[in-house]
Amino acid sequence: MPRKPKTTKKEVSTKKTTTKEKPTKEKKAQYFEGVGRRKTSVARVRIYPTREHAFVINEKPYQEYFKDPFYHEIIFAPLKTINQLSKFKVTAKVKGGGITGQAEAIRHGLARALAKFNPNFKKPLKKAGFLTRDPRERERKKPGLKRARRAPQWSKR
Repeated sequence: MPRKPKTTKKEVSTKKTTTKEKPTKEKKAQYFEGVGRRKTSVARVRIYPTREHAFVINEKPYQEYFKDPFYHEIIFAPLKTINQLSKFKVTAKVKGGGITGQAEAIRHGLARALAKFNPNFKKPLKKAGFLTRDPRERERKKPGLKRARRAPQWSKR
């Protein structure tokens, strides 16, 4: 096996040294975040003020996540209220609860994010009721009953 020739000090100094380049960080897009809740659903909604219009829920397009157009109306309600339907890119991460609770949690989080983005949006969103957290929860089952309030059928004999 042939040996590699040794380099002398003179040769080392003539080699071109490169300066360390600073790693360039990609500029993160600015966003506004709001957390929405409904029943047992929790949604983290981010809005990006761009010309690109997209609505993504759990890395899926909203049409794929919510098949029924009824839910599309619910999640777009805050944007329709302030007439800003095509001004934002919206991403949402939602978990827990059922489909209706998730849609309403997204609506609540979107309204909160819009209120952060522009304080002038707060008044119409509050008037429409989108900034208020719906406090209704499922009532717990009580002992001796079939459900929360449903008693066993009473029999005279």
